Amino acid sequence: MKELDRLDRKILRTLQKEGRLTNIELADRVSLSPTATAERVRRLTRDGFIIGYMAILSPEKLGRNLLVFIEVKLDRTTPDVFDAFASAVKRSDDVMECHMVAGGFDYLVKARVAGMEAYRQFLSEVILPLPGVRETHTYAVMEEVKTGSALPV
Repeated sequence: MKELDRLDRKILRTLQKEGRLTNIELADRVSLSPTATAERVRRLTRDGFIIGYMAILSPEKLGRNLLVFIEVKLDRTTPDVFDAFASAVKRSDDVMECHMVAGGFDYLVKARVAGMEAYRQFLSEVILPLPGVRETHTYAVMEEVKTGSALPV
């Protein structure tokens, strides 16, 4: 795999901010020819630096106003329980992210729901019945200070 140079990094930074740029617009922004830009983007994609593109949607417009983080402790930490939990959580559309973590609990779940009533239903119908769940702690977000997925390049 080739090392990233200054132009590769500029392309990645630009695409993280505006993934819908045409190749010509991107080439203009990074001061390269469209052909050279397209080849670099193909290489960056082939080498796994670019793994996809997506639209960022408005949670408010879609009625998903409440963002919650849920700490989940499992009753036992065995491979079969981890696998069953991971498989089950992947089926929930309300779960945006789920991470196995080291520390005082096993998983950190990020979910978006309509409001507190919807959260209570989500907790009782989705999270608590998940395989191996022993205990949860929930943190409701009062204000989103900084959000995003851009990586430093």
